[in-house]
Amino acid sequence: MLQNFKGYLQTDAYDSYDCFDKIEGITTLNCWAHARRKFFEAKDYDKQNAEAILGLIQQLYKNEVHCRNENFTPGQIKAYRISESVPILEGLHQLLKDLLVKTLPQSPLGKAIAYTLKRWEKLCVYTTNGILQIDNNLIENSIRPVALGRKNYLFAGSHERAQDAAMLYSLFATCRLHNINPEHWLTNLFEKINITTKEKLHLLLPQNYKPTTEKQ
Repeated sequence: MLQNFKGYLQTDAYDSYDCFDKIEGITTLNCWAHARRKFFEAKDYDKQNAEAILGLIQQLYKNEVHCRNENFTPGQIKAYRISESVPILEGLHQLLKDLLVKTLPQSPLGKAIAYTLKRWEKLCVYTTNGILQIDNNLIENSIRPVALGRKNYLFAGSHERAQDAAMLYSLFATCRLHNINPEHWLTNLFEKINITTKEKLHLLLPQNYKPTTEKQ
């Protein structure tokens, strides 16, 4: 899928993605939500230090909220991150290095620190371009319905019904992608499908739907 891809590639820290580091034209970056989760898991082991780290990460996220609330342009976001977030990152980096030598490597906190330091450069890439996100939660949220329903799909009744369900999911996902009200699209579909020739059925697909007076 990414054979000809060029640009920024944001992922979790799964080792298989490391192969993209060597491909010209691809800049890889990691996700702070995944790093942050490690320190939440470490709170039961070392609450004081884990919460100190989480507090600094929270400040990074507050800066992102500020940028969104102010409707900053990508250029303004980059400038704000450099002035406000980079100093926080520098302090966090030093704290992690200091704690690394004081924490048992196999403890939850030790593993969280090692995880984060190993990926530090990729975790900081987001500050270099205002179009980038601090994490990949947007895409994770968009695929959550599929992830939550995965077990239910095992009981579709038959392969044919599973294909029908996949078709419906695709159609409604296309509506969402194009900011189309699915109820309006379905109403239009049912009104026109019987008077549409086979050669023109593709015009009834969501991406070709042209709303008239109804409000989206």
